[in-house]
Amino acid sequence: MSTLTATADVISSDRVEGTSVYNTSGDKLGTIDDLMIDKVSGQVRYAVMEFGGFLGIGTDRYPVPWSMLKYDTGLDGYVVPLDKATLERAPRYTDDKMPAYDDAYNSSVNTYYGL
Repeated sequence: MSTLTATADVISSDRVEGTSVYNTSGDKLGTIDDLMIDKVSGQVRYAVMEFGGFLGIGTDRYPVPWSMLKYDTGLDGYVVPLDKATLERAPRYTDDKMPAYDDAYNSSVNTYYGL
């Protein structure tokens, strides 16, 4: 009988969703709502962050390139090099109007973040 052991190299997506996201000053920006995974490579492309609204109502979703997030064990959350003003101008969508995540959309998100 084999036993599964936890490893620090992987994490279940359901444990990432709901995790807080902070800027480098320690201000909470929002929480991760979803992960967008590349179908071909299997790599996470974006963490979609909820930001704004009140109690989940009126919140927008902001796709942030996964490579920008760094996990901070002290905060028990992810840190991004963004301030609230930069995030407020970032590409976003409402829960009921998710974009196609086609090449043009991916390019606009990556260009906004300088990638």
